[in-house]
Amino acid sequence: MISQAGTQISVLALPLVAVITLKASELDTGLLFAAQTAAFLLVGLPAGVWVDRMRRRRILVSADLVRGALLASVPIAWWLGVLTLPQLYVVALGMGLATVFFDIAYQSYLPSLIDKDRLMDGNAKLEIVRSTAGVAGPGLGGGLVQLISAPIAVLVDAVSFIGSALFLWRIDTTENVPDRAARQGLLKEIGEGLRYVAGHRILRMIAASTAIANLTNGMLAAVEMIFLTRVVGLSPGVIGLLFTVGSFGALLGAILVGRVSRLIGSARIIWLSPLLTAPFMFLVPLTTTGWRTGLYPVAMFMQSIGVVLYNVGQVSFRQSVTPENMLGRMNATMRFVVWGVLPLGGLIGGGLGEVLGARTTLWISAALALLAVVPLLLSPLRTMRDLPAPDEVRA
Repeated sequence: MISQAGTQISVLALPLVAVITLKASELDTGLLFAAQTAAFLLVGLPAGVWVDRMRRRRILVSADLVRGALLASVPIAWWLGVLTLPQLYVVALGMGLATVFFDIAYQSYLPSLIDKDRLMDGNAKLEIVRSTAGVAGPGLGGGLVQLISAPIAVLVDAVSFIGSALFLWRIDTTENVPDRAARQGLLKEIGEGLRYVAGHRILRMIAASTAIANLTNGMLAAVEMIFLTRVVGLSPGVIGLLFTVGSFGALLGAILVGRVSRLIGSARIIWLSPLLTAPFMFLVPLTTTGWRTGLYPVAMFMQSIGVVLYNVGQVSFRQSVTPENMLGRMNATMRFVVWGVLPLGGLIGGGLGEVLGARTTLWISAALALLAVVPLLLSPLRTMRDLPAPDEVRA
């Protein structure tokens, strides 16, 4: 919870350091977002093999300590008067590398902490924690940026990662680590993870759908802060408030996901959630001053509901059908595909923003986001109410 709240602060603070403190352009912010997410392309696949070979709690703790140290360098450099955009790119890239290991490890760690029939409930509770932080973090972040400057707000996030590492270290659970003699070589084990996902008729469609959605999210993220600050003319405090209102959707989705899944079916929730909520993203480029400023949080509120319902459903399914010794590689393969497109989306969004402007880029992003549901509708999920048993879903 501590780390998640701090992370939500930096969701605003780090790009605002670039936009406000260093006067970044659309292309600059696109490059910053690309640096944050490029690690999934650089080390995503081998990270899965390493996660399967190591104790996952140790990976989580180490990743938090690295992220804390990197973020702390930003306010230090600002205070010394030497902060530059290249340093922000390096910090963002390093943060991304640590996040790759953290995200793959925590999704692979959960099934060793709880029974598989409780994974939906466990993932929902994690989403409640993340969403609660999402409600508090942006408002706090916007206020901190306005009161004490963006670089100092980043320092708050750095401290939060240190606190998170201390709490993770206190988890007392025995982990099963594969014998070194069972290792088959890095490339061969990477190949096993790729074949597992590609050979699974539901997992590969989930990967395709999430990749399309994340590509468009990368385009949005590249120009979002410039759009809100320079085009709409909002202050950091107001932006933080809008993010907070939008984040209530994620909290609501996390609270309701179990009930909704039982009501409409665990398979239907995966494709119905993006189908019904993605069109609301057309409200983002319609945002202006006055009452239409409220269109932005409405769009984010609805999108957040859909994202949480979709993610809890598909992540729980992935964890339940994958053998424990394959979890790291499966999660790494999925992350490589679905997060690997984020830097591409950031570069596309930044380039389009420079040429066409931020608002037009947001229109294009919203239109392309509608395509994300197509792979799901073409998959066996469309004809199912609930997800099948593990032995019924291989190709």
